[in-house]
Amino acid sequence: MDMPIIELNDVKKSFGPVSVLKGVGLKVYPGKITALVGDNGAGKSTLIKGLAGVQPYDEGEVRFNGELVNLHNPREASRLGIEVVYQDLALCDNLDIVQNMFLGREETKWGTFDEGEMERQASDTLQSLSVRTVKSVRQKVSSLSGGQRQTVAIARSVLKSAKVVILDEPTAALGVAQTEQVLNLVKRLADQGVGVIMISHNLVDVFQVADYISVLYLGQMVASIETKNTNSDDVVGYITGSKTYTGEAA
Repeated sequence: MDMPIIELNDVKKSFGPVSVLKGVGLKVYPGKITALVGDNGAGKSTLIKGLAGVQPYDEGEVRFNGELVNLHNPREASRLGIEVVYQDLALCDNLDIVQNMFLGREETKWGTFDEGEMERQASDTLQSLSVRTVKSVRQKVSSLSGGQRQTVAIARSVLKSAKVVILDEPTAALGVAQTEQVLNLVKRLADQGVGVIMISHNLVDVFQVADYISVLYLGQMVASIETKNTNSDDVVGYITGSKTYTGEAA
């Protein structure tokens, strides 16, 4: 098996007297999709915010490609190639696709925005992900469907050669066709060698695309297993605490 691109060892996070992460471990592999599942309050968001540098862990070890790293802020995470697509997508409806993909990191030439270069890079990125549902990169985001918006948010995350992409509920509130479109995009991300972490409550989606499933329960990682070696009933048991995982960690 390849070396994990991300490896967390015994990470902990507390807010005042409340311990949210209680010594969590996680491995993410390049070119593989790891689904992170758990009930509300299990610690999924806190775990991801630590990886994104938004809320640094109090204790524990973070390794990137085998090397010990410190993630004290989002810029450090982004410099390593860790990008997060949050559930709210953080897109600006009044801007077009190109402007959204380069928001805050615009290409410049001779002291002004290089619109041609940004348009080329945006088109190339969408094309590399085999995205054909967007008619023009100059479409306003307000005119896009939910699935197309998710596509733009994911494409924005890989624009700068992301090595790890974290997706927070990428299919939430999407219809059947749009969900299929986004899941296919997630698989294409992994096919490009990107390590993908997908947070999801939808186990149908998880079993459709994930290579590994990691289950958080009350701030502890209670199961990490290859998807092919488990089933939805067992995973529900791990999520609810009614079943104990007795195998080896993936």
